[in-house]
Amino acid sequence: MMNLKIGMLSLAMVCGTALGQTAASAHMGTLNDVEGQASIEGRMISPRSSGTVGLEAGQVLATANGKAEILLTPGVFLRVGVESTLEMVTPELLHTEVRLQRGRAEVEVDKIDPSNRILVDLPHGQAQLLERGLYSFDAESGLVRVFDGKASVYPGENLKTDVRPIEVKGGRELVIAGLDAKPQRFDRNQAVDDLYRWGSLRAKYLEDANRNLTTEYAGGNYYPGWYWAGGPYGYTWWPGAGLGWSPYGYGFYSPYAFYGGGFYYGGGYGRGFGGGGFRGGRR
Repeated sequence: MMNLKIGMLSLAMVCGTALGQTAASAHMGTLNDVEGQASIEGRMISPRSSGTVGLEAGQVLATANGKAEILLTPGVFLRVGVESTLEMVTPELLHTEVRLQRGRAEVEVDKIDPSNRILVDLPHGQAQLLERGLYSFDAESGLVRVFDGKASVYPGENLKTDVRPIEVKGGRELVIAGLDAKPQRFDRNQAVDDLYRWGSLRAKYLEDANRNLTTEYAGGNYYPGWYWAGGPYGYTWWPGAGLGWSPYGYGFYSPYAFYGGGFYYGGGYGRGFGGGGFRGGRR
């Protein structure tokens, strides 16, 4: 049996030597995919930049007619929509914070530990992501939408620790408009837009990349974290000893799950908002 050296912080490790690795080792803020026109600190970036450049603290990514995918903590993907501006505030394992200054963004959380503090700042408030799920943000309207998962939203332009958060659960949205704002239900089908569809396609690519790497794995030690898959994929994610799930309905599998440690399910939460859903089980 392979030696699984999985400690409390091992999920934070980013692995840069998996199966023909050519990109630099991933870290929080690494650009994982770009489509169309985008720039970092005014410097244009292209699909060839994927895996080799990233956002450092204080740097700003801006899109024109384009989209970008950024790695946060292992298992968390940040996607920025067209005509949007996002600042990397703090790229740290225990405190990961981004600020959406303009436009729209989505965050796919496939893995989160209690010690991970993941924050998304908006012009009139801040959201802390608490659970696995899919979260959408609009800077202009102050909208926080939770497709699945749970978030604590702190209203106010001047963020204060003494402000009581508003809890927003899956299937609800909140327009930050003061302390008396209340979450409302939303129609998931009507909420599906271009950024959502792009995120769903990216999630499918990342599942394919994960499966390809896992089935090619010949044994030996491995660590959970980011692994380079190359091509149109970028970095994909290996969970610990079992399986991880995307809110779009796609799965992430560890080598352990393929080599005697469990079943290969090929599905997600058992539901997917336009994604794969549960697609049967097989060895």
